[in-house]
Amino acid sequence: MSVTDSLLAFSFAALLLTLTPGLDTALILRTSAAEGGKKAFQAALGINAGCLIWGALVALGLGALLAASELAYSLLKWCGAAWLCWLGLQLILRPRRAFDAGTAAPAAGNWFLKGMFGNVLNPKIGVFYVSFLPQFIPSGHSPAVWTFLLVGIHVLLGTLWSLTLIMATRYASGLLKAPGVYPVDGPGDGRRVYALRRAAGAPAAARPFACLIAWAAGPIRGIYLISYINVQEGV
Repeated sequence: MSVTDSLLAFSFAALLLTLTPGLDTALILRTSAAEGGKKAFQAALGINAGCLIWGALVALGLGALLAASELAYSLLKWCGAAWLCWLGLQLILRPRRAFDAGTAAPAAGNWFLKGMFGNVLNPKIGVFYVSFLPQFIPSGHSPAVWTFLLVGIHVLLGTLWSLTLIMATRYASGLLKAPGVYPVDGPGDGRRVYALRRAAGAPAAARPFACLIAWAAGPIRGIYLISYINVQEGV
C-alpha cells in the first residue's frame, strides 16, 4: 500500500469511526445541552487527548501487548464497562438542572478528564487503535512516526465533528425554551423528559435538531421518538 493510499484509506476509516454514534458523541451532545458549549469543548479536548494516549500506547508497542494478552485486554474492557455504568448512573441520579440561560449550573467536575477517561476506556477506540491502525502504516516507514501521523488525522476529524455537534446543539437549545417544548419533571435529570410538541414559531427544519438535544438530555429515547413523531404530525 502506497503512502497516498494509506492516508486516504485511514482517513475514510477514521471518518466512519468518528461519525458512528457512541459514548464520545453522547458525552459531547449532553454536555453541550446541559452545561454549555465551553464545557462541551473541554470534553472534546479530553476525548482527543485520549486518542493521543492510545496513539502513544500503540507507538510504544503496548498496543501489541494488549492484543496478545487476553487478560490485559479483558481487564481493559471491564474497566470500560464499569466507566460506562458509572456515567449512566450519573445521568439517572444527578439532580435535575434547568436549561434556562439565566440559571447558573453548578460545577460537575472536570469535563476534560471525563472526556479523556471516557475515550481511553472506550472499547471501540481501543479495538480500532490496537487492531486496525497498524494496518495502515506503509511498509518500510517508521511505525512510531506514522502512528502519530494517523492519530493526528483522527484527532483533526474528531475536533471538526465535535465543533459541529456543539454548534448544532447551541442552534437547537433555543427551541427547548420555546412554548412548544415543556419539561415533564422526574426524580432526576436523567429521567427528565423533554416532550416535543409543536414548536410554535420555530422553523420545521430546526425541529430535528431539537429532537437530537432531547435525546441527549436523558436515556428515555422511546418517549423522545414518540414526541418527534407527534411534532411531525402536528399533534
